Amino acid sequence: MPGAGRSYDYVLVGAGPAGCVLANRLSADADTEVLLLEAGTPDENREIGIPAAFSDLFQSGVDWNYHTAAQSELHDRELYWPRGKTLGGSSSINAMIYVRGQPADYDHWAELGNDGWGYEDVRPYFMRAEDNERGPSVCHAISGPRHVADLRSPNELSEAFVDAGRAVGLPRNEDFNAGEQEGVGFYQVTQKDGRRHSAADAYLKPVLDRPNLTAVTGARVTRVRFDGTKAVGVEYARDDADGSPATVDATEEVILSAGAVNSPHLLMLSGVGPADHLAEHGISVVEALPGVGRNLQDHLQVGVNYECEQSISLADADSIRNLLRFLVLKTGPLTSNIAETGGFATVTEDADRPDIQFHFAPSYFVDHGFDNPDGHGFSLGALRLRPDSRGRIALESADPFDEPAIDPQYLTEGDDLEVLLEGIKLVREVLQAEPFDEYRGAEVLPGSDVQSDEGLIEHIRETAETLYHPVGTCKMGDDDMAVVDDRLRVRGLEGLRVVDASVMPTITSGNTDAPTTMIAEKAADFVRNGA
Repeated sequence: MPGAGRSYDYVLVGAGPAGCVLANRLSADADTEVLLLEAGTPDENREIGIPAAFSDLFQSGVDWNYHTAAQSELHDRELYWPRGKTLGGSSSINAMIYVRGQPADYDHWAELGNDGWGYEDVRPYFMRAEDNERGPSVCHAISGPRHVADLRSPNELSEAFVDAGRAVGLPRNEDFNAGEQEGVGFYQVTQKDGRRHSAADAYLKPVLDRPNLTAVTGARVTRVRFDGTKAVGVEYARDDADGSPATVDATEEVILSAGAVNSPHLLMLSGVGPADHLAEHGISVVEALPGVGRNLQDHLQVGVNYECEQSISLADADSIRNLLRFLVLKTGPLTSNIAETGGFATVTEDADRPDIQFHFAPSYFVDHGFDNPDGHGFSLGALRLRPDSRGRIALESADPFDEPAIDPQYLTEGDDLEVLLEGIKLVREVLQAEPFDEYRGAEVLPGSDVQSDEGLIEHIRETAETLYHPVGTCKMGDDDMAVVDDRLRVRGLEGLRVVDASVMPTITSGNTDAPTTMIAEKAADFVRNGA
């Protein structure tokens, strides 16, 4: 069994964006032995490389295919949560949008007691990761592993969205990552030569031939092993084995990079978490940390969909002609990330920075793409960037193969619902602006008969879905609910860190792939420097 029974300096759990970064950076020292364990399969699914096919990967073999608990403010719906289960993790199944967030996000982290996490502290790590095809600048770099590109074949409907945003008073923004988010424009994407450029493509595959790096897929970690309060290794099960567990030792550190759902779940299975909750499931407490699994935050999006009067949407993106364009010329609709354009706006009077994000698609996008109407259409969604609501990841049982309980508790706190309501009103205003006149047909959802606030709130409760950004469940800080310190070491324990989106104390203002990569780049320095 690969990796089993051996001792490594570092055992990394999860080959998502953070795990791939750490595998690369830590194994750069030839005297350091690194083991990377990934529960999923190799990233050999053809659709992974085709940007426009990302939603075809949902509920497939490369998706954990999670569902939430019934959400009381969303008509008791159990929402579907896709999470990547393959090399590259969610960077292999996402919409590839490259957004760092707002400088104030990170300055707030520092204000919460996390030394070294202000924007000027983290900006060099964004740049270390980046290979931006626009070239070097004050804000961007070209020497990093992760390729960041402009879309090769943007749809004319996406340009119409930008023009419509300007028509209602929003400025055009050419770069959402230059410090100022306000406005509308085209997203940059993590693509290279028209194909997805996942964290595995960028960080892991180029170094798999290093003799001191071992990467094992189909290896589901079930428990962190402790000697007293020191993490000394992990236990895992192999998909191709007889079911008996394997163990591996870590002489320096075990690092969990399994994501905002699986990292807290694994900690609790290992005896690290709320003592009363662990006792309910008969798990012996190694370290009582009440914050494990708490502080769950996510972006909830609600959309408006219109028929398109012209046959120019992405409805026919998968035609034979377009497939040939993609394979031969590396252009065409299949290079689209679907959410080609978007932007950021302020919809509440007391907000000092954008509180809404848009995602425009030159196609229908209903229920994650599962329930798209036939024919040509376009859609625009809005989400609240910094929600007040907080949820929880918890154990269903002590069986590591039982799914965790996911309860984001959407719209249960603050003015999340009111901000979303204002957001969807602005969405409608944009879609009804003059630049869409030649394209706009009937409003499919919520429908032109829905005009009152009450009707729009009902639309939110009936149709709002995750935009795939869970964070915060192993938050860093120095308060009683913090799980890791500002060097991402698990509090009260030795030899154990968490490095992924779960450590964010508050959610960033935008898509979370780039911030997660930054966190891992910074964490690699902590580990190498013995911090």
